[in-house]
Amino acid sequence: MSTDEPRVQLSYASGAGTTPLLGCSIGEALDTTARTYPKSTALVSRHQNQRFTFADLHAAVEQFARGLMHLGVEKGDRVGIWATNCSEWVIAQFAAAKLGAILVNVNPAYRPYELKFALAQSECQTLIMVPNFNNADFVSMFFETCPEAKASKPGALSAAELPFLKNLILIGETHPDSFFGWNQIVAMGDRVTLNELRQREATLSFDEPINIQYTSGTTGRPKGAVLSHHNIVNNALLVAECMRVAPGDRICVPVPFYHCFGMVMGNMAAVLKASTIVIPAPHFDALKTLEAVAEERCTALYGVPTMFRAELEHPEFRRFDFTSLRTGIMAGSPCPIQLMKRVVAEMHCHEITIAYGQTESSPVITQTTTDDPIELRVTTVGRALPHTEVKIIDPSGKIVSRGTQGELCTRGYCVMKGYYKNEEATRSAIDADGWLHTGDIAVMREDGYCRIAGRVKDMIIRAGENIYPREIEEFLYTCPGISEVQIIGIPSAKYGEEVAGWVKLQPGAMLSVAEIQAFCKGNIASFKIPRYIKIVSEFPMTVTGKIQKFRMREIMIQELGLEEAAGIETA
Repeated sequence: MSTDEPRVQLSYASGAGTTPLLGCSIGEALDTTARTYPKSTALVSRHQNQRFTFADLHAAVEQFARGLMHLGVEKGDRVGIWATNCSEWVIAQFAAAKLGAILVNVNPAYRPYELKFALAQSECQTLIMVPNFNNADFVSMFFETCPEAKASKPGALSAAELPFLKNLILIGETHPDSFFGWNQIVAMGDRVTLNELRQREATLSFDEPINIQYTSGTTGRPKGAVLSHHNIVNNALLVAECMRVAPGDRICVPVPFYHCFGMVMGNMAAVLKASTIVIPAPHFDALKTLEAVAEERCTALYGVPTMFRAELEHPEFRRFDFTSLRTGIMAGSPCPIQLMKRVVAEMHCHEITIAYGQTESSPVITQTTTDDPIELRVTTVGRALPHTEVKIIDPSGKIVSRGTQGELCTRGYCVMKGYYKNEEATRSAIDADGWLHTGDIAVMREDGYCRIAGRVKDMIIRAGENIYPREIEEFLYTCPGISEVQIIGIPSAKYGEEVAGWVKLQPGAMLSVAEIQAFCKGNIASFKIPRYIKIVSEFPMTVTGKIQKFRMREIMIQELGLEEAAGIETA
């Protein structure tokens, strides 16, 4: 046997880099930047007409943290935030971290059914929220979720189905009698000394949990990914390094803070690099984003593909000056290659990067760099970040050769601590050797760059929102007249994917598609409501009785004429 045969190169890579990991808490990172760049602009909230220097932000964070201490918030307590993008979100993010309280991100699109689950499963003790979002009355929805709150006194909530929840804080000028107002908590900060805050901070370790984010899965209800200071600080650092972010950069963040994209890659990265966080609006608005970029002279812009497309196609796009832009990140769902090329050419983002990851990895696993040739930046999701291992395996767990499809797994500082109070799901996601199994099908090229080819899981990604069919299926089973339901994702040129449902009715039931959609409205988030519903008498199945979701998808693509959308090439 010849010893000269070339050795097969396996799909394993360990990200190299010269940036060492930071051994600090989130609060310490803010302290360092505020001390070094006190007069630099830290935060601009355009819809609130607010501007903070790093000294201002640091003072606001510590004042609010002391207020929470007076309220009795202890290390390890869960503090929920159900809010759109605003300065208070950023302040709460860093204040909770300074106390060692675990911030629980609650999607503003959640409705009572989902809100109740998140608050109960996380054992949330304090909830910070806004009064409304997108014509939805949050206070009314909360009272629907927790009727006992209507008659409770501030700080003394006692609810049978939310036994841990005690404190309600409303962002805004007015608030119901059962809530504290934001400014009341700020004022309470005067009753706690800075020394008491420092004593609390001295007990913190950077490996401790600091954040719970509810994320996708195929087992029904959302799972709470638990992230540490170390996860968040270092992922933000390495993502910022890929973009060459530096003091004075101005990052436009139209993506929601409740996602890792906004909170980690946006807020945390900006603080670490003494850059400015620019909030264009409470939630995504293409025109307000374009105005923010032009008027604030932003140097970086974030977004999921849907957002970039909406900006490019806005009728007023041509009147804005984008020459200040240099870089940014497109992520959150597969990035169409032609869209990336348009962003580079028409928005002046010559150094825009693509990032790939998931909440469970804090979130970024691979990313392109500003130095990568344009073809690599539009056709791949980059290489493993520094200090991050990536391997691609076959169903047996064996590492495949480069150029071969398999499941992408990652290991390193970025892997979450686990799912909150869900050991079974944690063991399914992270194996005995510490590898996080992403459920995504990928190919590693000879040069180590990766391309995402599909998903093992049947998770749907619509405009950057992770949607898992089982949760919608479980909800629709509560609809009178439905016997069986299967939810699938089908391609969409606009959103990447849309939610579609196949429904089998109970004998004699006369439900229409419109009635099923009306049953969903107001009860689950609007982006989860099936855009297409097909009422059927049977589902395509294998000979062994397993439902073939891929076949349902093929049928709907054909019936709806979506062949072109299904063929859009993505990185």
